[in-house]
Amino acid sequence: FLSSPSPNAHTAHQAAILIQNWYRFTMARLEMRRRYSLSIFQSIEYADEQDQLQVFSTLLFFFPFVPVSHIFTSPSVSQVVDEGLYLTEFEKKIDVPDSYYGPRLSFPLTVEDANALLHAFRNEQLLHARYVLQLLCETRRVLKEMPNITHLSTSYSKEITVCGDLHGNLDDLLLIFYKNGLPSEQNRYVFNGDFVDRGKNSMEILIILFAFLLIYPNDLHLNRGNHEDYIMNLRYGFTKEVSKKYKDHGQQILCLLRDVFSWLPLATIIDSKDRIRGLKSLMRPPKSVRDRQDQLKERIPTTRPSKHIANQNVAGKTQHISLLGSAEHSGSSLPPDPALKEWKQILDILWSDPRSQNGCTPNKCRGGGCYFGPDVTAKLFERYNLKMLIRSHEFKPEGYEISHNGKVITIFSASNYYEEGSNRGAYIKLNPELIPRFVQYQVSKYTRRQNLRERVGTIESSALKCLREKIYAHRSELTSAFAQYDLNGTGRISVNDWAAAMESVLQLELPWRMLHSQLAQTTPDGEVDFMSCFYDLKIGQPIKEVQPALVETLCRYRRDLEIIFNVIDKDHSGLISLEEFGQTWKLFASHLGIDVYDESLDKLVLSIDYNKDGHIDFNEFLEAFHVVHRLEKKANS
Repeated sequence: FLSSPSPNAHTAHQAAILIQNWYRFTMARLEMRRRYSLSIFQSIEYADEQDQLQVFSTLLFFFPFVPVSHIFTSPSVSQVVDEGLYLTEFEKKIDVPDSYYGPRLSFPLTVEDANALLHAFRNEQLLHARYVLQLLCETRRVLKEMPNITHLSTSYSKEITVCGDLHGNLDDLLLIFYKNGLPSEQNRYVFNGDFVDRGKNSMEILIILFAFLLIYPNDLHLNRGNHEDYIMNLRYGFTKEVSKKYKDHGQQILCLLRDVFSWLPLATIIDSKDRIRGLKSLMRPPKSVRDRQDQLKERIPTTRPSKHIANQNVAGKTQHISLLGSAEHSGSSLPPDPALKEWKQILDILWSDPRSQNGCTPNKCRGGGCYFGPDVTAKLFERYNLKMLIRSHEFKPEGYEISHNGKVITIFSASNYYEEGSNRGAYIKLNPELIPRFVQYQVSKYTRRQNLRERVGTIESSALKCLREKIYAHRSELTSAFAQYDLNGTGRISVNDWAAAMESVLQLELPWRMLHSQLAQTTPDGEVDFMSCFYDLKIGQPIKEVQPALVETLCRYRRDLEIIFNVIDKDHSGLISLEEFGQTWKLFASHLGIDVYDESLDKLVLSIDYNKDGHIDFNEFLEAFHVVHRLEKKANS
């Protein structure tokens, strides 16, 4: 006979259901917090890229008739590092002291030299400037002989590995080589660009990759990313990294790197049968793609495309310096040039992103490139007999993403990109049948000690901190937007109105209703005390007797000003004269339509000149207008 379940068994079953429901609810909340934290990071990153393009248009406003390639560095690349400079001449010009215990390179490089570099960088050693310059000169020589689009076949090796963005994370590159093996004739690699910026070891990554390129030029393929651009480097950290690590020869290295970047290929075709192509990104709809295919042997144009400033080598390749400028700017009297059309195509290649919606629309989030849908991909593949596009350039939490019905793969190799534990990195293994296999990883020194709740809390706390700084930098505009909803002057508005005001000013497309409890205080009746958004923030080193609006504006544009000051500070000393500071800010303010009063600006300039020597230490200037948190809130558990 069947006996009825005992009361204890029934209770245990109910308890199990309750525990299961609680677990699912907790995990869902943690996942929700993780996703909106990553959304905050990505929205701010894209908004920052828009600002980058805006500041470049500002530079064109400042210097309307000067080629931008001449604005940023003087003397020119060819003057600092002569095109015909032999490797032995560096030995005469730059001495390596006996006290230097790092790798000593001899050319042509060998695998032993590459291993010595890997060992040195694991132990946080620097490669001497003489060897860096020699390596870059040799790399430039090799790259200048390569076409814009290189070819690679699976017939010579069992597998091909495709890696995405590294962004200065040396640990990720070392882990890839540890798990997957070093580059060789039997172990071929394609790196899809964005080697530099953001991370602290961009220089080491370049040295390693360039060394293996010289040793295995047919087996290691390096494609250019949008961060292999000297103007991007001014904003996102690589310029500062090089100047800090190589104080005496930093300017030479930066000039030569700018030249090397301009000769990097744009894409790699895997297998001559056009079965798969590994590209940095997809270009505009097929017309511009067709135009680009007809010009494969040409080099990319200069920042401001013009027949007057294009540099060509004997093979007829036009050298490209930077992608962030356009000839279509105010004050330009240059005639229309076919290079401008080509420039736009290359900008699309390096800045565009896939989307699930059909069509091709401007990429308003980044401010450059376009969004392309499955229909654009399908038409392109049909026209050129392609089967798959492997591209990078875009953060993915799991290190990769498959879209457009499996035809487009995004690969992102920088783990912990936004914050420790924020994401995995990944690379792709392609077998002879060209079937992709994904390998995920996460380099971590700390996250293994944390449980999931603690990891999500760390990511969320860091994301909200970045967002609060963004909010404070727009305090005046947000206060005005809030006041439009607060008709009675109570200082309180509804959550819906608060969310609408936040989006109207910041335009980050974030879930503001969900975030309101994290960013502002709520009254018992459910309304938002909108001024509480600013309670926990202030400007570092408050400056008395200075117009508050001016201080806030400088805070908002501090990163843009950093780039502009790099234009003035030719010797990278970090010192700007008071007169140069005032003139530059007035130009910047007039271009952006910002009201500034001479008296207030004079007080500001004098207050920053702490030692009264007539110069401004720009690092102190940046620190003076850095947003700091009065109260660091712990991440909600």
